[in-house]
Amino acid sequence: MRFSALALDEIFEKSSKNCLLPRVQVGWGCKQMIHPTAIIHPKARLHSTVEVGPYAVIDGEVELGAQCRVGPHVYLTGQTVAGIGNQFHAGSVVGDAPQDFKYSGEPTGVRIGDGNLFREHVTVHRAASAGQLTEIGSHNLFMAHAHVGHNAVVGDHVIMANGALLAGHAVVQDRAFISGNCLVHQFTKVGRLAMMRGGSAISKDLPPFCTAVGENAICGLNTVGLRRAGFNAEQRLELKRLYHHLFRAGINMRSAVEQARGLFESPASLQVLEFIQGARRGVCPDRGGGLGSED
Repeated sequence: MRFSALALDEIFEKSSKNCLLPRVQVGWGCKQMIHPTAIIHPKARLHSTVEVGPYAVIDGEVELGAQCRVGPHVYLTGQTVAGIGNQFHAGSVVGDAPQDFKYSGEPTGVRIGDGNLFREHVTVHRAASAGQLTEIGSHNLFMAHAHVGHNAVVGDHVIMANGALLAGHAVVQDRAFISGNCLVHQFTKVGRLAMMRGGSAISKDLPPFCTAVGENAICGLNTVGLRRAGFNAEQRLELKRLYHHLFRAGINMRSAVEQARGLFESPASLQVLEFIQGARRGVCPDRGGGLGSED
């Protein structure tokens, strides 16, 4: 069904008391490109450069920064605030209620930085308690069907591949790579520049710069990621020595960390040691240096 501009104005006026209202600019030639079938609450705050595709729904507490693009059938809800240049592809849902029995409808939200890409059918749930947030940094890629659970925190330059699942309260630090169909248990932490191989699952913390494989195991350093991040050969060698000291020397982890503080002093090494000391769930152990190890 097609509506004239006059008819659309009448719909807007008559629907002024409804929860969701059509906010329409006819055609795609105007400065703010909003498809006529999109439904946008009048209280939603959209920068003038935002583009909204067919059948998208944007609720009243949503705020979108400049150059954001909302694709067809996207649903943005809750207290969702997104910065500059974010893209939401077809069918993605951001800010919907958490999948938590304790949640009873409190106003909560999602905070999103700049330049993120949410591909088809990605889901990001808002926090589960009043005054809390699900937080996503900047320049992240969430591939199709990835999920970010309530109260999760995702840093910058993170990649979550197709079907990767991040449970509630999980933390993913900068430049981590979570491969396809990986599972991250609630409250689990993924360290900076860590990598999870496809199909792996963790319920223990994954230390920075390490590679997860299988279930709750690591198999060496994320060497490719370190090279791409600009770590030189000397820096990578020190991390390799630290890895062997912590995970393959047969020393109790607490003792290994204490000894390592007198042996390794680079910022990257200290970051690994601080991460392990702060791990409440314990850290993934080395699987034994077998086939496929990347040390």
